Amino acid sequence: MKATIITIGDEILIGQIVDTNSAFIAKELDGLGFQMVEILTVSDEKAAIDTALLRQLDRVDLVVITGGLGPTKDDVTKKVFCDFFGDHLIENQSVLTHVTALMERYYKRPISEVNKQQAWVPSQAHVLLNRVGTAPGMLMKKGQTYFVSLPGVPFEMKTIVVEELIPWIKKQFSGYHIVHRNIITIGIGESLLAEYLENWESSLPKGVSLAYLPSPGRVRLRLSTSGSDLEALESVLQQQINLLPDAVITYISSFEDESLEITVAKLFDKSKKTISFAESCTGGRLAQLFSSIPGSSAFFKGGIVTYATESKIDFLGVSAETIAKNSVVSEQVAVEMAQKARQKFKSDYAIATTGNAGPSKGDSNAEIGTVFIGISTPEKTFATEFFFGQPREKVVEATVLKGLELIYKEILKNV
Repeated sequence: MKATIITIGDEILIGQIVDTNSAFIAKELDGLGFQMVEILTVSDEKAAIDTALLRQLDRVDLVVITGGLGPTKDDVTKKVFCDFFGDHLIENQSVLTHVTALMERYYKRPISEVNKQQAWVPSQAHVLLNRVGTAPGMLMKKGQTYFVSLPGVPFEMKTIVVEELIPWIKKQFSGYHIVHRNIITIGIGESLLAEYLENWESSLPKGVSLAYLPSPGRVRLRLSTSGSDLEALESVLQQQINLLPDAVITYISSFEDESLEITVAKLFDKSKKTISFAESCTGGRLAQLFSSIPGSSAFFKGGIVTYATESKIDFLGVSAETIAKNSVVSEQVAVEMAQKARQKFKSDYAIATTGNAGPSKGDSNAEIGTVFIGISTPEKTFATEFFFGQPREKVVEATVLKGLELIYKEILKNV
């Protein structure tokens, strides 16, 4: 089974918004056994949309289109969609009833003529109800290809995909599966990982593939296979995971495709331990990551951003003498910051960051890109020096990820 995704909108083409719809749809279709052939973005013009649709005809089994279904004049997808199938628009009573109720219940006003246009759909279309919006999804077939048109508003698109499209796909297409298993590693680079896995990778059974997907702070290994027997496919992948060399197992943090902060958070939640932060060069990024995790109040005690040198002294309690003697960007200051954070927040663990992220050096003569990360645990407090180069955003991101990696290794000792 093959599929293509087409997103429509000049706002995507000019970089005004980021296309997150394609990523969501592709992941859902992959889980249903579809091989993704192409992801396209085209402008809000009839010729561009026509060309994109025609290109996929009889080439793939399913085309999912998002965008251009609003009530305004620049939303042309419905008209183009209708013309492509040689169809005409009719008023769908179910959609009209839904849109009318939505306007009266949530917007507290009668339905307008513009909103009524949302109820006009191609006469031959299978309508996909949009429970949270006014623009319905539309599904039609031409040749050997099914075409699905969805609104571009992400939460509306996701609702239709989950509640309407996926159940339809499961009825229409069945019997083939693409299965992935993710192996998340941290603290090891892609090249060394490949060296450790060379013999294991060479012995993978026919039909099983391995992909290296590096990103800042981690490397994701994606093990994949496909076929008709889902249970057998999952068993084959698990057998290969069981054969991973010990040298690699040491670096595995998770078998789920989750961020490092989620992995760390799960360990804190499991161990019933708590954490706090004292941040300088990271400007509260660590605290923001943890506070955005549902349920983090159980283990995240708090954080303090002491960006200026005096705030480290006045609010955190770092010794002015320590700073004067060693510089504000130093191992000694990072150690004191971590200790003070752990004491003030009464947490079991603490992370502290201080560094020269650039572009200027600030109150320290340390080379730009130099960072010290302090870790305080129930057993010890220490700080490690890193050099992350430039630009500034790279330094900040690398500091956050390395801090999470260091605390991960420490909390793992007590789980």
